[in-house]
Amino acid sequence: MTLREAISKLAACRLAINLRGTLLALLACAGAGASAIVPAPPQINASSFLLMDTASGEILAEENSALRLPPASLTKMMTSYIAASEIADGRMSLSDKVKISKKAWLMEHPGCGRRCGSRMFIEVDEDVLVEDLLRGIVIQSGNDASVAIAEHISGDEEAFAELMNQYAERLGMINTRFRNSHGLPDDDHYTTAADLAKLATALITHHPEHYATYKERYYTFNNIRQANRNTLLWRDSTVDGVKTGHTEAAGYCLVASAVRDDMRLLSVVMGAGSEDARSRESQKLLTYGFRNFETVPLYAAGESLTSVKVWHGEIEILELVIDSPVVLTLPRGVRESLTATLDINSIVEAPLSEGDVLGSLRVGLEGETIFTGDLKAGNTIQAAGFFGSLWDSISLFFLQLFGGDPLAVVE
Repeated sequence: MTLREAISKLAACRLAINLRGTLLALLACAGAGASAIVPAPPQINASSFLLMDTASGEILAEENSALRLPPASLTKMMTSYIAASEIADGRMSLSDKVKISKKAWLMEHPGCGRRCGSRMFIEVDEDVLVEDLLRGIVIQSGNDASVAIAEHISGDEEAFAELMNQYAERLGMINTRFRNSHGLPDDDHYTTAADLAKLATALITHHPEHYATYKERYYTFNNIRQANRNTLLWRDSTVDGVKTGHTEAAGYCLVASAVRDDMRLLSVVMGAGSEDARSRESQKLLTYGFRNFETVPLYAAGESLTSVKVWHGEIEILELVIDSPVVLTLPRGVRESLTATLDINSIVEAPLSEGDVLGSLRVGLEGETIFTGDLKAGNTIQAAGFFGSLWDSISLFFLQLFGGDPLAVVE
């Protein structure tokens, strides 16, 4: 059965009403299917890892995902996210020119030597487009480009680090602290696999045009051609990002994302033993997720789930909606066993404001509730005048006296 057929079946069978006025809806009116057998996640050789369905936020596998670890160049995901946000808000453009400072060119860092880590190879006092710097950050993992963008946005890197922490707080990254824009070692610079999953999801959903840069395999600047360090871009055609990182303290890290059959999975691997290991372990996680699970969109944001009779109002019929999309991640083969229940107030009376909570949606699988959400008024309804309200009071009295349903809509 396709999802569209399942939803059609829901529409055909959801108007069963009990004596208490509770509206019941069955996503599958037929008998439940057999339980799916989901194997345990693969063994992952890393300090921390996580696998998530970005559409639902469901965690499919994890270990030590709240452990604070150095992120190395995964830090640059936040640097580029802030830059993309500045562009989206009109405070910066891709065509802006950035004057390269001596600090960005030298990339001085305690214990790191004169020229540190991966570079884009920008030159001091050179004017470089923001668009080029962003590609240098994303594709070439340029520490120099990261400092240049940080200075352009906030004046200096220290102020930019505080901005990074403000963005982290806004995104709910509760176990993250940034001290620089590039990820070179600092004892007070850390994050977690769970927090990086939040950041990567925000990057993908909030700035899709910028995120498209993450799948580019090569970038050439100043006649120097460098390859994207995410080798999964060559191994798996469904992978479209996101970022690698490596320092001695952090080990080898990779946040990866792929899309197959309208399902996007995100993996985070931190502290792997080698460049090949971080790619191999990430591929194991992605393969496990796609093979055993599917993303099931049940309802769109604002979709009407049912209509009810309104008493004492200027309008007699009200659509009940769910204001956020309902998307579930399920083991493959169980979607036909879902049940959905709409629990609605026994009597709906005006005045009503759009968004008033009038009931709830519960989605169950094999006797367990796997989702709950509020049912809300789809529009505002003003109270009826004196005579209209009086007539409704009389009608409601006799309806209840003879066991009628106060929610039923009479065509």
